[in-house]
Amino acid sequence: MSTRTLVSPAALARPRGRAVYWTVFTVVLVLFVIAFLFPVYWMVTGAMKSPDEVAKTPPTLVPEQWRFSGYTDAWDLMQLPRHLWNTVVQAAGAWLFQLVFCTAAAYALSKLRPAFGKVILGGILATLMVPAQALVVPKYLTVADLPLIHTSLLNDPLAIWLPAVANAFNLYLLKRFFDQIPRDVLEAAEIDGAGKLRTLWSIVLPMSRPVLGVVSIFALVAVWQDFLWPLMVFSDTGKQPISVALVQLSQNIQLTVLIAAMVIASIPMVALFLLFQRHIIAGISAGSTKG
Repeated sequence: MSTRTLVSPAALARPRGRAVYWTVFTVVLVLFVIAFLFPVYWMVTGAMKSPDEVAKTPPTLVPEQWRFSGYTDAWDLMQLPRHLWNTVVQAAGAWLFQLVFCTAAAYALSKLRPAFGKVILGGILATLMVPAQALVVPKYLTVADLPLIHTSLLNDPLAIWLPAVANAFNLYLLKRFFDQIPRDVLEAAEIDGAGKLRTLWSIVLPMSRPVLGVVSIFALVAVWQDFLWPLMVFSDTGKQPISVALVQLSQNIQLTVLIAAMVIASIPMVALFLLFQRHIIAGISAGSTKG
């Protein structure tokens, strides 16, 4: 069965058809590149302008004088190294907790088939229907006075790590991937004497690298860009992540310095995506195939 496309193969075979096709394709591609990259260019160059030039109307596309002092001032005045390190600690801990507990739960629901597994999965997925803002107050009351042990987790990275574990979307994503792993592979491991834990570690996890990469990106980005929850649990400014510190310290800071701080804060996530983009694309496409 042939697939019908917008431009027929006969039209593409003619020189005029190929010229029109590639012209339209190039124009659309350039427009998309400009639409996505121009805001990034505007932010990066905005930090290199003077405060008067940033507020100038009409705005200038290219700085009249290139100034790199905005980035150095942002690094020193806004204490970016400390807040970036706080963010790295909080994001790394949340990523590790999610990877361990969500993977274990997804493996149990997918392959171990516990009693009432479907009911448990349905209850977990039901939390996706609840707005995140509605859970803020219950979560805060929980971390402020942890049940049974009555310990406060405020101003502690555990206040970020533990709530991050309850991520129904990542758990479901992992479970759907585990469902596609052939049962024959796991049965062969059992015949060789591998237990459930050894099968997970030696068979399932190596086969799940694409989806684990996607879950890792989701976990890290969610913590890195979160603002409301860190603002509530970290009253100590010295322990606040970069997302909160940028707002708290921006009142008496020049606009160019603030823009430079935002550029610096976005670099780690952009670099992470560029570094692992193949794994991300492979993980997303892996969830759409059966086998």
